[in-house]
Amino acid sequence: MIDKFLFPAAVSLVLLSQSLAGPMDKVHQKTLANGLDVIAIENATVPLVTIEIDVRNGAFTEPPEFDGLSHLFEHMFFKANGSIPDQERFLERTGELGIAFNATTSEERVNYSFTVTKENLRPAMALMHAAITTPLFLQAELERERLVVIDEYDRNESDPLFHLHRAVNQRVWSTYFSRKNTIGSREVILTAQPDDMRAIQKKYYIPNNSALLVAGDIEHDEVFAIAEEYFSTWERGPDPFAGDAVPFHPSLEENQTVIVEQDVNAVTIMLRWQGPSVEINTKTTYAADVFSVIMNRNSKLPRILVSSGLFSQISFSYLTLAQKGPITLLATTTAKKFQQAKSALFEELRYLVDPEYFTAEQIDYAKAKLAVREIYDWERPSTYVQSVGFWWSVAGLDYYFNYQDNIKKVTREDLANFGKKYIQDAPYVMGILVSAADRSKLNLP
Repeated sequence: MIDKFLFPAAVSLVLLSQSLAGPMDKVHQKTLANGLDVIAIENATVPLVTIEIDVRNGAFTEPPEFDGLSHLFEHMFFKANGSIPDQERFLERTGELGIAFNATTSEERVNYSFTVTKENLRPAMALMHAAITTPLFLQAELERERLVVIDEYDRNESDPLFHLHRAVNQRVWSTYFSRKNTIGSREVILTAQPDDMRAIQKKYYIPNNSALLVAGDIEHDEVFAIAEEYFSTWERGPDPFAGDAVPFHPSLEENQTVIVEQDVNAVTIMLRWQGPSVEINTKTTYAADVFSVIMNRNSKLPRILVSSGLFSQISFSYLTLAQKGPITLLATTTAKKFQQAKSALFEELRYLVDPEYFTAEQIDYAKAKLAVREIYDWERPSTYVQSVGFWWSVAGLDYYFNYQDNIKKVTREDLANFGKKYIQDAPYVMGILVSAADRSKLNLP
């Protein structure tokens, strides 16, 4: 989406930073006595309001026996609660208020949102309060919803890339794979009971582990007053991580290769490394983001390897997380070119440690693009609130509010050090997605 913005590589980061100063001034925060963080984002672009609840829950909280229950819980959110007798009435009520609702489960955050006209802010807040604090987890609704989740699971399994990602992740995060497996385990989902949902609610769905965000055509004082009115009685709970610390993923000890056979026409190579933790290696995460933008846009690696005809496409990504974010390179070639393409890829990766590998123009471009992405998100409050909620859960709001200033500080040496520590000198897992017919052509074990 952001590529619609065209600007020179040397665009002034000073001007972009000045543009961002406005949005930061429009974000207000208050913590209620029960520990609930309330974040009001004033943006009157359109007469709409998005109400979002973010909870520090998700795959990272799940041992194998709970693998996928955060995702199932998410699906049970828009159902019967203390004020709504069943899902049918819930849907009727959202229709009456003109609410568009959504929810997502990720590695380290679960979020729920209502978007509504500003006139319906108060009743929508009341409905959100009932949904988050008094879910009923009716057996009949659970039976119906688990089938919806399994259908989602089936759709994912129909995609060959899903099998590649899962096979690679099982090696990269082997000891605690369930804590990176957002979609979950089919068996766990099929056998989950209402008491499992209640256990998650009691442990994680508490105000001192949650944030209420309201973005759009609002006044922050009014939001704080309504939040106090509806959410101050939400009972505080014990810190869910105090007596049950999330285990930290052990480092990979050696390079590994996994071959995944699927009915595909091309050969896909996936390289995945364990990246930095935002809690431990905070500074490195800024370099990782700049590095990723350059690699995806105009670095030598994709330009040389794709223009040579060895690969049809190459993408690179890093996901910022507290529990080690993955670094992923995905490249597509053919069975005929596989050996030559793989050799050329690894040869080019050797140069990432050279501070001169990235030009000053490429670095400026990447920093500018990250700044523009922020401005673009700001134009859509329903999107911007999701970004703020994500950073609240994963890294904290201080990280988010100081993000652009720290991006500007990234140097060539930072990029080279990131490439050396987390790519060149780090063990990886290589996944190869190939058809059974083509596998024999690749000279693989």
